[in-house]
Amino acid sequence: MGPDGAERGRGTRRRSRWRRSGPGGGGGGGRWGWDRHRAGDRDRDREQGWARGWVGLGGRWPRCWPGRRWLWRCPSLTSCPGSFQPAAESRGTTVLHDTISTRPQPLPARHFDTKTTEPVSFFLSGLEELLSWQPDGNDDFNVCTVQLAKRQPPLHSKRPRTLVCHDMRGGYLEDRFIQGSATSNPYVFYHWRYIDIFVYFSHHTVTIPPVCWTNAAHRNGVLVLGTFITEWTDGEKLCESFLAGGEEAFRAVSEQLARIAQHYRFDGWLVNMENTLSAAAVKNLPPFLRHLTAQVHSAVPGGLVIWYDSILQNGTLKWQNELNEDNRVFFDACDGLFTNYNWKEEHLERTRSLAGPRLTDVYVGIDVFARGDVISGGFDTNKSLRLIRQHGLSAAIFAPGWVYEHLGEENFLHNENKFWGLLAEYLLTHSVCTLPLATSFSLGMGTSRFLDGKVEEAGPWYDLSAQEIQPLYPEQEGRLSTSCCLQDAWCGGSSLRLQGIIPAGEEHVAIRLFSLQMPAPPKLFLTLLYKLEGPHTEFTVALELTTWDSETCHEGNVTSLPEPSGRHHPRFLPAPPPGLAKLLASCNSGSQGWTSRCYELDLQGCSLRDLSLLVSRQQPSPQEMPFSCLLGEVRVLDAASVAAAPLQVQNLLASQLWWQEGSTTEQLSLSLTLRWTFPPDQASWFRIFSQGARCRQGQTAPQLLGLAHGCLYRAVGLAVPRPAAGQSCRLELLVEPVLHNELPVDPQLWGRLVLIYSAPATGTSRDGH
Repeated sequence: MGPDGAERGRGTRRRSRWRRSGPGGGGGGGRWGWDRHRAGDRDRDREQGWARGWVGLGGRWPRCWPGRRWLWRCPSLTSCPGSFQPAAESRGTTVLHDTISTRPQPLPARHFDTKTTEPVSFFLSGLEELLSWQPDGNDDFNVCTVQLAKRQPPLHSKRPRTLVCHDMRGGYLEDRFIQGSATSNPYVFYHWRYIDIFVYFSHHTVTIPPVCWTNAAHRNGVLVLGTFITEWTDGEKLCESFLAGGEEAFRAVSEQLARIAQHYRFDGWLVNMENTLSAAAVKNLPPFLRHLTAQVHSAVPGGLVIWYDSILQNGTLKWQNELNEDNRVFFDACDGLFTNYNWKEEHLERTRSLAGPRLTDVYVGIDVFARGDVISGGFDTNKSLRLIRQHGLSAAIFAPGWVYEHLGEENFLHNENKFWGLLAEYLLTHSVCTLPLATSFSLGMGTSRFLDGKVEEAGPWYDLSAQEIQPLYPEQEGRLSTSCCLQDAWCGGSSLRLQGIIPAGEEHVAIRLFSLQMPAPPKLFLTLLYKLEGPHTEFTVALELTTWDSETCHEGNVTSLPEPSGRHHPRFLPAPPPGLAKLLASCNSGSQGWTSRCYELDLQGCSLRDLSLLVSRQQPSPQEMPFSCLLGEVRVLDAASVAAAPLQVQNLLASQLWWQEGSTTEQLSLSLTLRWTFPPDQASWFRIFSQGARCRQGQTAPQLLGLAHGCLYRAVGLAVPRPAAGQSCRLELLVEPVLHNELPVDPQLWGRLVLIYSAPATGTSRDGH
């Protein structure tokens, strides 16, 4: 859509034996051997959890494990010849024994990088690939793990919407690496509060949005659409093959597109046909769109199908830049029309007249690159948007990555804020409507990775799935600037920098961070982590909640009178409330220059409206006062949910082990896939650690390997020591859940897997012979 329209390294075959350790990690003597007498013990062992530890969920091998596996058990690890001789394992620990082998075990190139075996996002080329697609356990990494967050107003309200269509250098760049990459200065989008729909666009026939975009958008309540595109001569042939072929053919295509959206958990399709159609094909185009729309609505709650303005009802390829009688038949068959970009105000007037009650289902295209005869683009995009809004129409902002591609990477974040700040007057904001609200403002990228205000891992990183809920980024020229700070953060890769002035004669300013629209629970806990900057630190910061006007809203008990303004200043807690000391242990503490504060607020019959940061003078003064501070974390928690019972990572298993030669003769390189279970929708993500690999007794500090955004993770290229003949070595891996409320989880509830690996027996080569 425009203005006109290596070689794989050596792998493994492995034989693995699983054991789920009990309270004491094993009993009396014994030795390894074939488990030939399972019939009599099977029921008892299943009750004790052994069967689950061996064969995965529900007594079945995970579907991504081809072939049969040998099941072993050892009554006592300390009595097994050649074993590592570990201490008894804690309850819930998974123990895997593996013999090193370097016979290739190829992984599907569609789902894994051919050099590193990292999981990657992918597209489908042509009709044959589309129709032959079937769900596959290897593509579980591509399934969105974040439910679409609720927000107000909902998409189907009648106010004008904003769609962003992301088209950058052909797509599937660094964003194709599902677990992230070490990319410096990547492109990120974070002004989610201002938009309704995000389209991932490329020129591949079926563009399945990289899962990192769907995760980030859903976390902020934004729908994500893939793209189904046909163009040029090949597009004509493709359309002819399924549209001119009759109902059965086009229904097969529409049903398959709906299945793909449902399986990968994105929200529908932009349909973009930029080629002429025969009379037979164009006759079936409206029925195809109607069937696709019905299938998407059935498979994906709240799903959408949007048609791009390109083809006329007679099959001619001719962009109209408006809704008219020549393309209305396609608009009537789906959820919306995305117009071409070369429109003038008279096009908007005609569109408004014809659209009737579906006015906001027309998304008027704006090409930010300003190609062709357009009203505006670049930093003047607001001129086009103003006209669109004057006519009550929705807008489709195409290629806002212009900021990154045209102006360069170096000042991207500054230019990005400038671009969206210029549009803010015409962008309707969206409200958070569920708790907990917890964010450290991370953009899903950084120059380092921070934890508790310290650098946990130096070096650039990029992982949009790790982007947290984003605020409004308010701007007031000369009085307030909101920006991202990559140089210092409490957690993740960035913090939120607020710079401005307290005007002369005023005691404070309130900076609106989030719009809220939800009933207030009886008791709220709020936490704030901040750091003061610059020479002027004669000011204080605190959180402020506002509520919607209501005669029933009261602070404290029912006899208390609400403040006339509906503004509530939560009570500062010098110490955590009784019973919550462990959960809120960070209250009134901090490190690395960060200050932590906790608050509570009792409300009755109230509806939350805004969460703001209140910046106040310490002493009265007739002069204006500059201020600058970093926000590292903000949380608004329902007190009733904070005390909920802790949850545990369970059934931690490993598969697809891939042994390779290491960088030295003393080392090996290991890649493997971890899978586990955890209650759905309870964790924002998981942190994966290695406790280190060793061939002798000892202990090493945990090292962060990466983040998982679902209950699976592929650890790639772990450097581990090579065992000598007859020796066993040990690798320990940990899975820490990060909850939505960002409260800490006791390490006893983390997942833990111990891999005990050994060299092949004497006389057996490394390839298993």
